[in-house]
Amino acid sequence: MVLLRSVVWLTVMLCQSGRWGVASSPTDEGALRTGHGDHGEPGHQEHHKDSYSTFASEFLESRYLSDDGYPFPTAPPVDPFAKIKVGDCGVTKGCIRYGKPGCDAETCDYFLSYRRIGTDVEYEMSADTDGWVAVGFSSDKKMGGDDVMGCVHDDNGRVRIHHFYNVGQWAKEIKRNPARDEEGIFENNRVTCRFKRPLYVPREETLVDLHLSWYYLFAWGPAIQGSITRHDIDNPPVSDRMISIYKYEDIFMPSTAYQTFNSPICLLLIVALTFYLLMGTP
Repeated sequence: MVLLRSVVWLTVMLCQSGRWGVASSPTDEGALRTGHGDHGEPGHQEHHKDSYSTFASEFLESRYLSDDGYPFPTAPPVDPFAKIKVGDCGVTKGCIRYGKPGCDAETCDYFLSYRRIGTDVEYEMSADTDGWVAVGFSSDKKMGGDDVMGCVHDDNGRVRIHHFYNVGQWAKEIKRNPARDEEGIFENNRVTCRFKRPLYVPREETLVDLHLSWYYLFAWGPAIQGSITRHDIDNPPVSDRMISIYKYEDIFMPSTAYQTFNSPICLLLIVALTFYLLMGTP
């Protein structure tokens, strides 16, 4: 009986001392809660956390790595081209339309809009062509010595913005391109683009300051392997007056097919012929 009591007493003492892991002293519990053992080293719980974090990060990284350990290439997001809003013409931006009366950016033979955004000018262009569309800034109404911005549709289906300088009747491409935030699209047999250009530029022959007023030259035509060729019509339209970037107008210019009855001579002939038919011959 004495021996049995001694065994029970010894078992209780061992359990209270924590050597069998059933109970632990307050000191040991504090060390575990603080994440440190007796010697200031990370405890079992923190070590477990670190091991899990390392495993999780390696697992996540492995999902995005190829067999060779390199990241898989990801395609950049492509934003769809936002359609040109003609409802803003004459209100928050200036517009020039050339073509059929009442046409818009998707139906005019040629369309141009401009608006100021901070120290930049944003241009939008569109034309009924599968090649290129451009606008020139001229001190007169003639082609030659003009700063030109053009949007060209290349053989890969992309529309890129180019900078040209008119040397006589020939457009020479200039390497220095002031355009930024470029975007363009070829759709429904139309070249459409949008870009920004600084309002003020250092004085240079091939660049003009857009804060000044200029005659605007409008042109479009076919392209061969991403290079522009002669414009579609012999006499491309020109603005009747100098355009100010600070004045938002909505200007309509009838194309050749709709200019017949606008000519004073034609109107006079029509009136005379109508009078002749109504009065009859003697």
